Amino acid sequence: MDRTYEVAEYFVSINGEGPLAGQLAVFVRLKGCNLACKYCDTKWANEPDAAFTAMTAKEIHQAIKETGARNVTLTGGEPLARPYIAELLEELAADPELHVEIETNGSVSLAPFCRIPNAPSFTMDYKLSCSGMESFMDTYNFSLLTQKDTVKFVTGSLADCERALEVMKQFQLIGRCHLYFSPVFGSIDPADIVEFMKENHLNGVNLQIQMHKVIWDPDRRGV
Repeated sequence: MDRTYEVAEYFVSINGEGPLAGQLAVFVRLKGCNLACKYCDTKWANEPDAAFTAMTAKEIHQAIKETGARNVTLTGGEPLARPYIAELLEELAADPELHVEIETNGSVSLAPFCRIPNAPSFTMDYKLSCSGMESFMDTYNFSLLTQKDTVKFVTGSLADCERALEVMKQFQLIGRCHLYFSPVFGSIDPADIVEFMKENHLNGVNLQIQMHKVIWDPDRRGV
């Protein structure tokens, strides 16, 4: 019997964050997460009784192909903590027409997944104080990142910006991968982050607003 994955939803929208922001992508959201960030906007998908569709890797691959979108974002929750996730990544990575990105919360080791041929790009969070989850970060992951990968610092205050800069310097991230400040929606004025970037001469670092929350209602699903 083929192994299945608990798919909370999948849909086509624009990529709201990262290097491919503004491009069409098909999002596959897997149920469940090992963290509980204070600002999480997809808590509904992490509840034990959250609805899901059981799909095999081949069924997920076929559903993606039927959308016509070539960019694929696997998200959650925390997709890397799902059982058999490597098999799904291998299935998708073998398709040369797809560009696969996986969003991960920074607490799960990337090492087993870097060995996959044509491995996906990682968009990895570093959880700051506003999340309440910084103690769970696996900082060894920084050594595994390449220029195709992204680290996202979700910031809710200028203190978070200061801490993000400490992490960037400590692990020499500038120039290693894409770097983003992503403000917690409604918690910090993006203009304050811009001033912080100017004061600290942060070349090679990006500010990014969650585009989908600007285009649609911030609480809308499936976008």
